[in-house]
Amino acid sequence: MSTLSTALQTAIDGRWAHIREEARSELEPARFAPPAAELTLEEYRARVAAQLQLLAQTGHPARGLSKDLGGQGDYGASVTAFEMLGHADLSLMVKAGVHWGLFGGAVASLGTKRHHTAYLPAILSAELPGCFAMTETGHGSDVQSLGTTATYDPDTDELVVDTPTPAARKDYIGGAARDGRMAAVFAQLVTGGESHGVHCVLVPIRDEDGEPLPGVTIGDCGAKAGLAGVDNGRLSFDDVRVPRTNLLNQYGDIDEHGVYTSPIENPTKRFFTMLGTLVRGRVSVAGGAGAATRTALTLAITYAGHRRQFAPPGGAEEVLLLDYRAHQRKLLPALATSYALMFAQNDLVSRMHDVACAGGAADPRDQRELEARAAGIKAVATAHATATIQTCREACGGAGYLTVNRLPQLKADTDVFTTFEGDNTVLLQLVAKGLLTDYRDTFGDMDTLEMVRFGARQVAGSVIERTAARGLVERLVAAAPGRDAEEAVADRGWQCALFEDRERHLLETLARRLRRATAPGANAFAVFNEAQDHLVAAARAHVDRVVLEAFVAGIDACEDLAAKALLEKVCDLYALSTIEAHKGWYLEHTRITPARSKQVTATVNALCAELRPHAQDLVDAFGIPVEWLGTELLPQPQGRDAAAG
Repeated sequence: MSTLSTALQTAIDGRWAHIREEARSELEPARFAPPAAELTLEEYRARVAAQLQLLAQTGHPARGLSKDLGGQGDYGASVTAFEMLGHADLSLMVKAGVHWGLFGGAVASLGTKRHHTAYLPAILSAELPGCFAMTETGHGSDVQSLGTTATYDPDTDELVVDTPTPAARKDYIGGAARDGRMAAVFAQLVTGGESHGVHCVLVPIRDEDGEPLPGVTIGDCGAKAGLAGVDNGRLSFDDVRVPRTNLLNQYGDIDEHGVYTSPIENPTKRFFTMLGTLVRGRVSVAGGAGAATRTALTLAITYAGHRRQFAPPGGAEEVLLLDYRAHQRKLLPALATSYALMFAQNDLVSRMHDVACAGGAADPRDQRELEARAAGIKAVATAHATATIQTCREACGGAGYLTVNRLPQLKADTDVFTTFEGDNTVLLQLVAKGLLTDYRDTFGDMDTLEMVRFGARQVAGSVIERTAARGLVERLVAAAPGRDAEEAVADRGWQCALFEDRERHLLETLARRLRRATAPGANAFAVFNEAQDHLVAAARAHVDRVVLEAFVAGIDACEDLAAKALLEKVCDLYALSTIEAHKGWYLEHTRITPARSKQVTATVNALCAELRPHAQDLVDAFGIPVEWLGTELLPQPQGRDAAAG
């Protein structure tokens, strides 16, 4: 690595840089990289199961548990290490995330001391392989409507877990098909004929010999588009009885008399509080998607820097792929977005760590903001992964289609990220609803249109204050040149102001539009349904602004002057390529003129040319060990002897 790459790596590695370095040195490719040879489905699953046991021996899983539960309480380190697995084998990353993050996280966060004592040591050591049984064949995003039931039987002091219909079968459950011995099952909790909503119950599904327990039917989802090493399966329960104490009872309990109690009286608030404790999963998926995307960009940009095609007229030497403007346009704005998302991910992980460390003393507002930030960045990062890895595959031509070069597998393995741990469209709607909730809570009911407009602007302003770089951004915006000034496009304040304006306007008009649902006789669902595209657009604008401001904060914290100057250019490319992608909106709403729109496009082209000489430094800064990349896309020895070899 060059001196510049090293300085860039220092800037983007973030608060847990030491964990990234630990992963780079200790995740040996022979043990943790994707298999070099093609494996059968069973061989791949067995390999990943063995890798999970090796990870357990490192002691890493203990980082994600609080100290009072026998862990280290370093939540940020745990999520960062999980992210680094995304550079290795994504099947292992997902398998580890299901076992320790979801299954273990459910026991730790939703259970109480009796569960912690009984199960956490065996979960940490991977002696008790587990799975997270939430999704059903008929219900994915709509968790509140799950069909599985857990009914209390007072005669035996047991919970009877049942799958009443085919649609209530637990589906796509990681770990269920082969290795899982216990499942954290989400079900409607029923006592005395009354439903108390969705709760989580621990249900053993296999005996010590790996055979399904009585009443448990286990199916195999079989081959998938990707993640072949993850044993996704299906679970059905036929009046399976478990002790009452298997209910994870942090937020809802049944005593020995069959009486249900909860510290949270409102069922809806209780439900969302339970799900909020599992926010780490979305943070981790966003991180893993980012790692996979950076791997793809490293391969494609490195390849484009040495692969030649077509000589110019009168020239003897063919042109490098990365010297073509069209090729730069494919890869460099995507690279700039990956940098922006890495800074945003670092900030998200830091927020998650601080909220988790605060425990019960955490400000509820901070918890809500964390959940919304995790949902939004997960949606944007995984969508970026899907689009960018496909672009990288195409940018490498036929070579990009070869399994040996990893891009097909990266594409297949990350494709599901857009729908697990929350469907991206649903998550963006949740982000928008959170912004509107702030609006409602702050200003209540307003009768006149002008009051709505005022309130929306004010609440948009309050939302906009919530990033690490907010003070700096306000100064930049205040000092920005007028929108018609020739130098405006290259000014960070002008760029930030456009991001803010798009978010503020979309939120304001969305609030006004949804007020129609409160009119007498209005069909509230129809009003909301018609505005779904507006909800998603407002949420995406919010996340774009949050990501830009995380980039601004990251640059401000960079101490190396050369790295800082280069990051400024990368940030320009992220900001302007995002504005260019939405220039239809900006033109329609007269935020920019046609002349300014053309200038934005011209500046994006100019930035691609300016960054082209630094492209290799920028991907080298991701710090991905060459042994993890190990493909034919990297420069190969030249000459007759190399060809013969």
